[in-house]
Amino acid sequence: MTGTHTWAIPEGYVPDGSTGPEPEMESHETICVLNTTDEDAAIEITVYFTDREPVGPYEKTVPAERTRHFRFNEFEEPEPIPRGEPFASVIESDIPVVCQHTRLDSRQAENALLTTIAHPLE
Repeated sequence: MTGTHTWAIPEGYVPDGSTGPEPEMESHETICVLNTTDEDAAIEITVYFTDREPVGPYEKTVPAERTRHFRFNEFEEPEPIPRGEPFASVIESDIPVVCQHTRLDSRQAENALLTTIAHPLE
């Protein structure tokens, strides 16, 4: 078995503003999910804020033996993620997966890229 069912990313932030061509250089926050199993993974993402109730779940699917990247700034339902506001997230899957967190901050011409493994909660 590779991965676990629940992951947390305590630090999230979609920068407000970008430089360079879109969509490649648009500032964003991303979850990369790896599914090494032979069945599709049903993913639910809940987003937490400092001053209001959580939002979610955002429902996603990662096909069997595949990887998918989900940009928080592209989440629409149940509501868009606000730019320029700190948040955290919990990712829950019906089967074990591996999650990684990445941010591209392109508000300046000198871009910053941050990536780290999400924290497994099981």
